Amino acid sequence: MVTKFESMAEIGGWSGGAVLFLESLCPHVNLLSLYKDPHHKFSLFKVIKLTLTDSAGGLGGYEILKLHDADPLLGVELKFVELEACRRFLQSYVSGTLRQALAQHAGRLLAAAPEVKVETQLKAGTHTLDLCLDSLEDCLEHIHLSQSARLCDDEIEDLEQRLQEQALGGAAPEPPPAPQPPQRDCFLFQTETFEDRILTAADVHSFSNGVGRQWKHVGRALARGCRALKGPAIDNLAYEYEREGLYEQAYQMLSRFTQAEGSAAKLGRLVGALEDCRLTGLAESLLGSQ
Repeated sequence: MVTKFESMAEIGGWSGGAVLFLESLCPHVNLLSLYKDPHHKFSLFKVIKLTLTDSAGGLGGYEILKLHDADPLLGVELKFVELEACRRFLQSYVSGTLRQALAQHAGRLLAAAPEVKVETQLKAGTHTLDLCLDSLEDCLEHIHLSQSARLCDDEIEDLEQRLQEQALGGAAPEPPPAPQPPQRDCFLFQTETFEDRILTAADVHSFSNGVGRQWKHVGRALARGCRALKGPAIDNLAYEYEREGLYEQAYQMLSRFTQAEGSAAKLGRLVGALEDCRLTGLAESLLGSQ
């Protein structure tokens, strides 16, 4: 049976748009920060391009229109011009092979951990496609109805050109290599290696005493890898300990993190969250004793 989308594709009338949102669950790999860093933007774009090429079955049938700052997520705006490329992309997304390819390419090109765990979300217009992935035809319809008239962003054109020059053996220079991943039980902070360890009561006290109103932002950064802080947990803590003040709110948040994560509640995870929230001064203070 020929679907209405296949009939449209036969006469060259099918196209569609979607936005793929990405977020790394690795404390030391922040995709949005890499996108904003001129030294790493090209490598990140190459990771995304290779991942989409794998999932769509080739270079044709789609194009990247723009990369979006959707803090804490990185949005990749896509335009599909071939039905089959879009269908293969969706099948790859549903099966998890897209996330697997993204993790492999990121581990190879971003000098990150051997495998970077990535959380994804796919939207077409106002529709979150993750809620209807059991029906690819419904997803295809939402994507088709969300086709955009936007042209490719100038920045994306420059990155595409650089990628082509590199593929042809041109002189486009590679960005400076990222610091090598630290050895086991260590972590990197501003190019220096520190020994990782379980958070202590002194760490919790120092954090609570210095973080101020930013404790919520740090809590949400930690929540990416801690189920106990997800959902309304942060706001509930703020309400429950409002009368006790900011110190107690921050103390209870980090205490909940250490209790839930146990031996995985490491200093490196807290420092990574502080970096994500641009609280490097507080991170330096916590690391001062080391």
